Amino acid sequence: MGFKKRPAKGHSRNKRSLLTRGLRSKNRTENLIAALDLGSNNCRLLIARPKKNGFKIVDGFSKIVRLGESVSSSRELSSSAMERTMKALSVCAELIVKYDVKYGRYVATEACRASINGEKFLSRVEKEIGITLEIIPSHEEAELTLIGCRTLLDNSCAYALVFDVGGGSTEISWVRLGSNVNPEIIDTISLPYGVVNLTETYGTPEISSKQYEILVGLIKNSIEPFEKKHSIKTKIKAGKVSMLGTAGTVTTIAAVQMGLKFYDRALIDGSWLDLSSIRNICENLVNSNFVKRASYPCIGKNRAELVVAGCGILKAICETWQASRLRVADRGVREGILTKLSELAIALEDTSVNKSYQCSVAQLLVPKTKRQNRKHGSK
Repeated sequence: MGFKKRPAKGHSRNKRSLLTRGLRSKNRTENLIAALDLGSNNCRLLIARPKKNGFKIVDGFSKIVRLGESVSSSRELSSSAMERTMKALSVCAELIVKYDVKYGRYVATEACRASINGEKFLSRVEKEIGITLEIIPSHEEAELTLIGCRTLLDNSCAYALVFDVGGGSTEISWVRLGSNVNPEIIDTISLPYGVVNLTETYGTPEISSKQYEILVGLIKNSIEPFEKKHSIKTKIKAGKVSMLGTAGTVTTIAAVQMGLKFYDRALIDGSWLDLSSIRNICENLVNSNFVKRASYPCIGKNRAELVVAGCGILKAICETWQASRLRVADRGVREGILTKLSELAIALEDTSVNKSYQCSVAQLLVPKTKRQNRKHGSK
């Protein structure tokens, strides 16, 4: 499963890496856990304390790095994108050291999946910084997102449509729900379109109205086979489907609707958007120029360029599947990892658990001496 225990001091192949040269508190007794998600646009870390019914966040870090910049055209991670990412990962490493994280899992997604030098970059990260990142396939990315969001799902419905609009790809999951069972992915599709690569393809630098409609049509055509396969529209009309969206596009739209001067996760996570609000806000953002979009406090300059492409993806999804409203989630892969890590860590610490089971669980958490060379092509 790839869960890793923090390497003991002095056992890293690079003894001068941040994770081995940092000073750790000798008085710390907590078994803290960490999850890092390196995507095409963001580098995000969460550090948490395991609990029997989940986890409690202790600290976190998020930085826009645009690692997937130009990957769609060149198939390579650029030097500038890698340098930006190295700086962000250095901060993550310092936090991991500061909190003496015991168990962590650190994953990379579409940018590294689609690039021919993704594995080489991760080897450099491991050597210079000490963080061992693993590339996960799109289906596991969808599974972890679902686990991270499952407390927001409406189990009174028979099904859920869950989507994650990322920087380099968009994951859509068709999920079976039930009051007495965990959500189960029936099927998932990964589109090789996200806010970064669509902006690079259709923005010059602004995405024109004509290009925007072409973009929306592309996404609609890409998801139509998925719709035909599962007849999702019919089940939505019958009131059997709840809809949940996660990642930057939907959380930004929710923040704009609330008129927030500063982004507030506590207000955004778990909120609702109706289709008319989504339509109106997206239309306003698409028809605004960069300066106007950047003037929204919850968008700013970092997201002003990318939000139009995100609106296009969201429009295509909502026009294809016209549920009455959409649940907003500011959670995903990291929360999914932390949920699983917490369950494993609690099992290890529970003295009532069979020792043989504890040993089998412990094997999932020990460090690998060599990162597996997983190759994943473009989705």
